[in-house]
Amino acid sequence: MIPASTPKFGYMPGFGNDFETEALPGALPQGQNSPQRCAYGLYAEQLSGSPFTAPRGANERSWLYRMRPSVRHVGRFRREDLPYWKTAPHIVDHGLSLGPLRWDPIPVPTEPTTFLTGLRTLTTAGDVFTQVGMASHVFFVNASMDDDYFYDADGELLILPEMGRLLIFTELGRIEVGPGDIALVPRGMKFKVEMLEGPARGYVCENYGAKFALPERGPIGANCLANSRDFKTPVAAYEEKDTPCRLHVKWCGQFHVAEIGHSPLDVVAWHGNYAPYKYDLRTFSPVGATLFDHPDPSIFTVLTSPSGEAGTANVDFVIFPERWSVAEHSFRPPWYHMNIMSEFMGLIYGQYDAKERGFTPGGFSLHNMMLPHGPDKTAFDKASTTELKPVKFENTLAFMFETRFSQQLTQYAATLPGLQDDYADCWAGLDKAFDSSREGL
Repeated sequence: MIPASTPKFGYMPGFGNDFETEALPGALPQGQNSPQRCAYGLYAEQLSGSPFTAPRGANERSWLYRMRPSVRHVGRFRREDLPYWKTAPHIVDHGLSLGPLRWDPIPVPTEPTTFLTGLRTLTTAGDVFTQVGMASHVFFVNASMDDDYFYDADGELLILPEMGRLLIFTELGRIEVGPGDIALVPRGMKFKVEMLEGPARGYVCENYGAKFALPERGPIGANCLANSRDFKTPVAAYEEKDTPCRLHVKWCGQFHVAEIGHSPLDVVAWHGNYAPYKYDLRTFSPVGATLFDHPDPSIFTVLTSPSGEAGTANVDFVIFPERWSVAEHSFRPPWYHMNIMSEFMGLIYGQYDAKERGFTPGGFSLHNMMLPHGPDKTAFDKASTTELKPVKFENTLAFMFETRFSQQLTQYAATLPGLQDDYADCWAGLDKAFDSSREGL
């Protein structure tokens, strides 16, 4: 098992908690949100992630105490072009026929590339204008953002490094992440990404819909899967910098930039429940079949963005981590199936048990709605003939962004040199073995 990272920054545990934190003593007012005069000459400002009248359990907001209000951070915007970042609805005639798709890892560019300039959209789904759906991206980082800052008004960003280590400096604090971690930056929250160890590469889910939440456990009960205490929200940290900077904004699929004379990461104290967080995926406590059969992959859901229709997600974030496989008299890999959901899958490290060849860390695949998929021929043969004794899948971590919407491929993804045109051949050889003279197994 890969050891969990040692935190270098301060964090507060819990998912969706109401936090309070200050970087300077007495910066956080007590007993009220907006005093006539804030300590240290700060300004009080509310950041709302939900309508004011949302039910208490779904109401999200944080009060920030900052050096300048955000109206001073935006300046005069001008349009800019980030050509590789696409937003739904985005449908292009890329010329590829329908079918399951898989790609090799993409090399990190050699030219200076920040998180903002190094993000590449692979699929889009839904409609950003009605706040439903998502997009799947890859990112490359070989340079820090330094004087560039960003916020996404279109959705929250779920960031999964696959190699390298990053410092995500948000308005509410600093988050360090590497392979095996995720970080979530809420919609509308300013941040920059600095490279700690690089180059870095990974995946991003941009969620246009309802915010990610922990799934209901149902009969599982009060424990296991992703436990609330393992989510970490950063303590307050600020950047006092009065030099030329740039603030970039994504809004309804368009990009804008403003020249400002200071850092917007100037929040000295804050309280509330609208906040970024990190989570170590190695703390996920998987459950599974302890006698026979393979459970639905939904049993591995870490976070879900609900759609309003019970049991049908706007997007689910699912992982396939280290775990024991002990099912008796069973075909243990995921079964062959067709699904109303659309699945974008990636590999952080190790090997995925249903794909013995061709699926490597940094690679990704797309199985859209109602397209059949399942274990390759090598995995099928191995799982059908091996001695069924307890086996531990070690040093492995795959993930899936699964959405109720069809995922539309971008031109960038459709023309990547690493697109495996022989992917469908992995099922060659799964031929008819039916024999009516045989009975039983």
